Amino acid sequence: MRLATKVFLTVGVLSGLAASACAEEAPPPVVAEIRAAASAPTTGPDGRPLPLAGHWNRGTRPEGFSPDYQLELIRRGRHVLPWFEFPRPGAPTDDAYFTRYEAAFRRVAAWKLPFTLVGTQWEIVLAKKSLFGRTFPFKDLPPERNALALNEDGRPDPRLGISPFGAVEPWAEVGKLWVESPMMRRLQELYPDPPRVIFLSNNEAPKIRWAKNGGIERDKRFTDRYGFDCSDELKRCLVGNGWIVRYRAMFDAMRSHLDAPGWRDQVRFVGYGAFGPDHMGRWSGWPVYSLHCGNRFDWAPYAWDGASPSYYTHDWDASTDFTVHSPIVSFMNYVMAQRRVYADKPDFWFEFSVWDGSKTDAEGREIGKPADYAEHGEPYSPARHASYVEFGMWLTRPRVVREFRGYLDTRERVGAYFEAIVAVVDRVYADPVLREFWRFGELVPNRAHRHPFQVAIPEEFAAEDRWYMLETNLDPPRPWSLDTELPVQSLALVLNKPGNRRWLVYARSPLADRRDVTIQIPEGPSITVDVPIAGAFYLVDQRSPTPQRVGR
Repeated sequence: MRLATKVFLTVGVLSGLAASACAEEAPPPVVAEIRAAASAPTTGPDGRPLPLAGHWNRGTRPEGFSPDYQLELIRRGRHVLPWFEFPRPGAPTDDAYFTRYEAAFRRVAAWKLPFTLVGTQWEIVLAKKSLFGRTFPFKDLPPERNALALNEDGRPDPRLGISPFGAVEPWAEVGKLWVESPMMRRLQELYPDPPRVIFLSNNEAPKIRWAKNGGIERDKRFTDRYGFDCSDELKRCLVGNGWIVRYRAMFDAMRSHLDAPGWRDQVRFVGYGAFGPDHMGRWSGWPVYSLHCGNRFDWAPYAWDGASPSYYTHDWDASTDFTVHSPIVSFMNYVMAQRRVYADKPDFWFEFSVWDGSKTDAEGREIGKPADYAEHGEPYSPARHASYVEFGMWLTRPRVVREFRGYLDTRERVGAYFEAIVAVVDRVYADPVLREFWRFGELVPNRAHRHPFQVAIPEEFAAEDRWYMLETNLDPPRPWSLDTELPVQSLALVLNKPGNRRWLVYARSPLADRRDVTIQIPEGPSITVDVPIAGAFYLVDQRSPTPQRVGR
């Protein structure tokens, strides 16, 4: 009887009880900083917003990255953007979702915190008849109302995937479906005025590719309209333009069908990988995976409100944190892309997702990328992970650094690595020099050398700055290959104030602590400093020859 009473209490009564209970615990001081970081514009007179830490693990298991764990971090003064699982379509208000999240969500509401709802790929129901324990009509709609690619017989074919030339209306219907569940309505009633809500998509729905697996010409919609003789450039542009229309239709429907005006105003749609190819120029086949079009690096930022590209050392490829084949090098392409996107969309939400390639076998033994490192006597410690993440942070200055782990991963196994990420995020807030450079510093290009990825660079991007790693006395001889080891990796930001030019240098040595490393700042002095595995910051002033260690 008590359970039934709890389920059927009105939301208003529950809200009143929650307000009374939550009022007993005042928000920690860090809450105001989290709120400011999440709600500030990406570009503005106050400079770049300071970063936050987040996660993809949906917190469904108490031994994982649960809401209770997140709130405990916040109580300890850590700069964490809370996250919850996105309610499934049609989710009732009395399902297991709220059993897991109710108390934590009420606390987030009482403290007026921003938060993320971590979702799957919402559009996947266009291609699946049965999912999430229910059936959907979209896959079986007639061709003129179907979002799938058409086979040569003119029939919608889920094996081909969702099409950028399919019907637009189902996208809007899907968007509405995801936000009209009883559970989504209840969340809005419990917390109608959040300062920011991130709707985060895994963004890996099955979509037809423009070039791979037979390409876009397998879609009869495309060939009926454009034939078989389109140039690659035209195909990329047409496909990208088609995706923009359809994703905007879904997002517009999701936003407009939210009940709470505060959610409609503050929601941002952020897609995993929705920023284009960081591997531009790495090998001759990269354009097959790209939808660049003229001056547009990728279509996705013109449909999405934000992106969370992968800063991953994958377990399935040769990437590392210490060679040229590294996200550290690849992400330098994104600095160029950021300049272009921010010019068109100044409030675009750029974050990145990080994974060290770790995975285990059935007995819990490490079999991923850290195991490869260990075999070569190169243990992948939390300190090394932190400096790898920190380099990417200062290269791109994201809104959030979002770790990826599997849903079964536990804090006991990998929690130290996430807390290392949280620590490097917190460091920006703790040091006034780091705060100033994060907000207002300009990344220093190294024009003495070109980016090592130079294969088939489009003319529109060929003259852009893409290389930001500084020269050191330990650099290997050029030319470099993908497996060339980079003993020390460093970058610099500059503040150009009249009569007081200052640089902030960040350097890491992934495989060993190194002493007396000489680093050349472009159009500035050279410095000799110690570079640990954990990374180090040095402040360099044109009026003083001695670099000062900061950010300890």
